[in-house]
Amino acid sequence: MTYPSPHLSRRQMLAASAAVVVAFSAASCTQAESPTPVPAPGGHRPTPSDPWRPAAHLTAEKNWLNDPNGLVYHDGTYHAFYQYNPRGNSWGNMSWGHSTSQDLIHWEQQPVAMEASPEEEIFSGCIVVDKNNASGLGSAENPPMVALYTSAYGKNGRLPQGSQAQSVAFSVDGGASWQKYHANPVLNLAPTNNNFRDPKVTWYGPGRYWVMTTVVADAQVVKLFKSTDLLRWEFLSDFSGVGAQGGLWEVPELIHMDVEDSTAKKWVMLLSINPGGIAGGSGMQYFVGEFDGTHFTAENAAAPDAPLSESQWLDHGADYYAANSISSAPGDKPVLLGWMGNWDYAQDVPTTPWRGSMAIPRELTLVKGGERYELRSAIAGVARETLERSGELRSKNLTVGSSSMDLGQDFRGRTQLIELDMDLTSAREAGVLLRQPSGSGPGLRISYTKKSGIVRVDRSQAGTRNFSAKFSPFHEVALPSPGRKVHLTVLLDSSSVDVFAGDGAAVLSETFFPDWDHVGTSAFSTDGDTDFSVTSRTL
Repeated sequence: MTYPSPHLSRRQMLAASAAVVVAFSAASCTQAESPTPVPAPGGHRPTPSDPWRPAAHLTAEKNWLNDPNGLVYHDGTYHAFYQYNPRGNSWGNMSWGHSTSQDLIHWEQQPVAMEASPEEEIFSGCIVVDKNNASGLGSAENPPMVALYTSAYGKNGRLPQGSQAQSVAFSVDGGASWQKYHANPVLNLAPTNNNFRDPKVTWYGPGRYWVMTTVVADAQVVKLFKSTDLLRWEFLSDFSGVGAQGGLWEVPELIHMDVEDSTAKKWVMLLSINPGGIAGGSGMQYFVGEFDGTHFTAENAAAPDAPLSESQWLDHGADYYAANSISSAPGDKPVLLGWMGNWDYAQDVPTTPWRGSMAIPRELTLVKGGERYELRSAIAGVARETLERSGELRSKNLTVGSSSMDLGQDFRGRTQLIELDMDLTSAREAGVLLRQPSGSGPGLRISYTKKSGIVRVDRSQAGTRNFSAKFSPFHEVALPSPGRKVHLTVLLDSSSVDVFAGDGAAVLSETFFPDWDHVGTSAFSTDGDTDFSVTSRTL
């Protein structure tokens, strides 16, 4: 979890100011006037007065939201905890917000799980279900949910002001309430460190212990520890020296994955970076390799001084960060939830009374590429099924010449799940324009160029963008096998788009802020003809 500055870490800023802000906020709000929100009645929808509220992406009812943490599936319910400011619509007072879902699309906001105090803010972390009660924090009959989180200490905290360490909280009522462990913190560095954060726990079967990944963010180091009880942790090793290093390393996770169409298995390290991402500002890279129970070794990883294009990126859009997997999620593939934001401008986006959303949950597949193993992404199965049940299927086949063509009333909508097949028979470039004033005019432009295989999302004429000079106009990625045919899965929402291209070989996640009544959709072709096959479910 990062403070949005390319030069100063969040902890450095805390030492100077955040504790004062927290203390002032706490003094301004008595116990009887708790800012903890009442549970939402079951999801939110855009309205003319709240035009950018997503219909298919998780948001809080009000106030600031950023990194997801504590993602867990338990007793048939998906739990998303996240960094949350219960007192305002900008970053601060970091607490754990909480929402629940049965289908990863419709979310119900719950009361704040753990709230900031002048002594301690509650930074990122994870949750596991301690099925065997190894921690002793529950019972054999009622195993606890155990949260590992970063304590960011303020004035009069257990550690010096500005320092970070890892702590434990637990729940014995299915995540409804949380109690902090009496002997926190359970893991600290010597000397204490102001950028030691973001614990994520993975079960390592051969050794029968949990492995925790954390970071020393400003040193670009992932630190690994092990434990048999989630309370006492032993250092294993450091991972560093490869990949993009132009900013803070954050939110690491180690995942054991099957290789598609193979009996092989590999370990994957997910890692966020801010700044220094492939699209500018925040981004997510990954590494594939081996883990022997002590050391993770990346294979064919980019060197630190290599061009960013040589690193492996989970998303090539501007707005995908801090994603981590949902612990105990059903199915045989990791299911990720990520923050749909970028620290370059996240605090300036023009939404109110809320600010910040999650990207659509996605599932990962690991494949053997030409030179190294690669991740493929798709909308998570349960989320996809929900979306497909949410609207009537409309379809259209057409050929577009060197012009654009309005797709008509069936494709007008603020939220659509679109499947787009394009055959650029003689065209140089083709694509769609979304959220247009009608079936013509400017909008969100998604294009594919035949010769280069580049997929581009251009938001430069897709609505309001004067809130930040860092709100970059477009982002692009080259598919590994250019050709005249391409398939895109596009999830359009009120103020965002998730574009999956090349069977999930590339994803671009973007936010944008169009006018309420701009709902038109058209197809275009440049310098020749393109055959289109388009299906849509307007949600």
